[in-house]
Amino acid sequence: MSNLVLESETKSGLGSSGSGLAGSDATPRGLQYSPKLVTLSAPMSAGAESVRALRTHVMGQHIQAGRRALAVCAPSVGVGCTFVAANLAVAVAQVGIKTLLIDGDLRMPTVEQFIAPSATPSGGLSACLAQPGSRVGDFIDDELLPNLSVLYAGAAAPNAQELLARDWFEDVLNHCMRDYDFTIIDTPPANICADARRIGNVAGYSLVVARRNKSLVADVRSLVEQMVDDHVRVIGTLMNAD
Repeated sequence: MSNLVLESETKSGLGSSGSGLAGSDATPRGLQYSPKLVTLSAPMSAGAESVRALRTHVMGQHIQAGRRALAVCAPSVGVGCTFVAANLAVAVAQVGIKTLLIDGDLRMPTVEQFIAPSATPSGGLSACLAQPGSRVGDFIDDELLPNLSVLYAGAAAPNAQELLARDWFEDVLNHCMRDYDFTIIDTPPANICADARRIGNVAGYSLVVARRNKSLVADVRSLVEQMVDDHVRVIGTLMNAD
């Protein structure tokens, strides 16, 4: 297991509180995305360069070994889990790898704050999981960027744990891993629910994100131990710098 340090969004001068979405003529279909998506909004920033360093690690230690899914997990709220998942997904797609980003937080979805859904909502993961046997591709926003598709969480689900516990969730994730070279799943904080552990178990691999001066070492260690107990391989821990 590796330990990495990521220069956070605040290091890039963009701030961590704004969630306004901006457009870009360089992106297809007038895509709307947050300034916190530094791999697009500030590609020369320290934050974007740190994400590319993470991409190199993930490609060398994970993708090239044939591993097709990665759950990005955090021990608590506010450590930058979605920031890491969304920016890593864009960075991987930028080198030509067909990538799917899944918002696995069915309680308080946040991926849509980084990359806006298309004009015609697909219903997202919650709708897909509520319809066993449905066509998974119908719920995916395909090619929002070259090589990057997104399966949004959709509407918040009061029965998130039950939806994720179904065999159908495994079928959905297996379908995604067959159709995409790499699937990244953003997960809810581990201290509020067990969803991240379930997602990690199905994906098989996880990356644990912490934040300097915010995350407790004991909480990070506990999450890693829980993942290992659930037969999840933790490929590394990432310290999101202040």
